[in-house]
Amino acid sequence: MHPKDLRIADYTYELPDERIAKYPLAERDASKLLIYKDNNISESIYRRIAEHIPAGSLMVFNQTRVVNARLLFTKPSGGVIEVFCLSPAGKYADIQTAMLQKGSVQWECLVGGAGKWKHGMILELAHSGPDFVLTAKIVERNPGSFVLELAWNNPELTFAEVLHFVGKVPLPPYLNRTAEITDEERYQTLFAKEEGSVAAPTAGLHFTNEVLQSLASNKIDTAFVTLHVGAGTFRPVKSETMAEHDMHAEWIEVSKEFIQQLLSHLKGNIVAVGTTSLRTLESLYWIGNKMLSGVEVELHGIAVDQWDPYERYATCTAEESLRALLAYLETNKLSKLITRTQILIAPGYTFRLVTGLVTNFHQPQSTLLLLVSAFIGDDWRKVYNYAMDHNFRFLSYGDGSLLWRPV
Repeated sequence: MHPKDLRIADYTYELPDERIAKYPLAERDASKLLIYKDNNISESIYRRIAEHIPAGSLMVFNQTRVVNARLLFTKPSGGVIEVFCLSPAGKYADIQTAMLQKGSVQWECLVGGAGKWKHGMILELAHSGPDFVLTAKIVERNPGSFVLELAWNNPELTFAEVLHFVGKVPLPPYLNRTAEITDEERYQTLFAKEEGSVAAPTAGLHFTNEVLQSLASNKIDTAFVTLHVGAGTFRPVKSETMAEHDMHAEWIEVSKEFIQQLLSHLKGNIVAVGTTSLRTLESLYWIGNKMLSGVEVELHGIAVDQWDPYERYATCTAEESLRALLAYLETNKLSKLITRTQILIAPGYTFRLVTGLVTNFHQPQSTLLLLVSAFIGDDWRKVYNYAMDHNFRFLSYGDGSLLWRPV
């Protein structure tokens, strides 16, 4: 069956609100860990995850950093208009370049209370220490979103710094609470580096320096990629089948050294920490496959379309694909591959690189649940039923799982 024909109603389960973790545990690595391997389920905790991964494996983490993407503007009349920054709307080479702009940017945004934003009105948000005023005006109205020009009068500040000073942590909407001071630390991985996400790569939230050290002590290698998580990760599938669902595109960035590291681990286990890391890894295969097939790759646009894995022939091995990427980088004297991916991983997908997945428990009828189903098959129900019956905590601040792909 082509994933276009999948009915999202077949990928649901009952999730009571009380099972959604509203806050993280006091200790990151104390979260429960469900382990699925060879159709069997067992339990552990994150601080002991190294005991469940073979020596010589490669664990891949997403090093994106969440930005304070929520801006609350107060109108002169006292009403509040909330702006949620999604992604750059100007012609920027990548999201990092956009975050480093000074003076002004154009950004695609969601706007809460847009009906109160009268034509021609410029909103202002003042900050002191450092002193600046951030202004917002509408450039373009699109179905479901707006393109805004955001400008500030302190020429020393980058847009990333402006968001840091006046923005708020973009907690997932299903937490149904306002962000608190503790969220600024806890809704961020310890290895967060590249600014650009509007949601955390939540599987990585459980890892502490002690856990990373235990991986090294057990001869488990680690590596880092970047996928800037977009708000589309929370967007429910509203169509009856996947054919009408438009998968969101997200920026990815991988270094030449990382691709070389991947090549050296192809005969072992490659464990993606989070669905974002997995989507990045599997996208790499399809980019290399396109290059070897003579297909033009839109590296400055969307390199992988959501239907590419189901409508294009896989003409090469994983090794050949990765070597094609290396050759491209070397020919063009580039140290990194930066592009966007719209890949949709759903039942019917053939995995090319990833053998293990560390991930939290996801929302019903979501593309993330489709990904889990693609990875372990119909046993996703067995895993989720077990988690529900054994008091696991769900979603971003909840517990997680280590899933091994059936061979």
